[in-house]
Amino acid sequence: MSENPPSNLAGVSVMVIDDSKTIRRTAESLLTKAGCTVVTAVDGFEALAKIADHRPDLIFIDIMMPRLDGYQACALIKGNPTFRNIPVIMLSSKDGLFDRARGRLVGSDKYLTKPFTKSELIGAVTAHATA
Repeated sequence: MSENPPSNLAGVSVMVIDDSKTIRRTAESLLTKAGCTVVTAVDGFEALAKIADHRPDLIFIDIMMPRLDGYQACALIKGNPTFRNIPVIMLSSKDGLFDRARGRLVGSDKYLTKPFTKSELIGAVTAHATA
């Protein structure tokens, strides 16, 4: 019985966009331990610059951020023909129906409520980035 995580996420590139250093570090730690390569950004503007350079397989994005929020950033990502097929998973501390619907309208592929669990995070990557 091995304690090692499944290696099916090895080589999967994930971007975590959140203005909270704690959330970025937590997600980065969990994803790195699962074998992912992780790139972080503090807001939508920084993320848009990094997406072109890193071409992540999956993007986790916080909704409430300064300058460019998650909805706006997701709409820009999904509106770009080069990046529209990258799965975008919204992260929010709000779990309302309106927030989920708005996430869908801008093209998000899934919605996770913070605080997320390790299994939710890894499950989302497994479902969307390795499909």
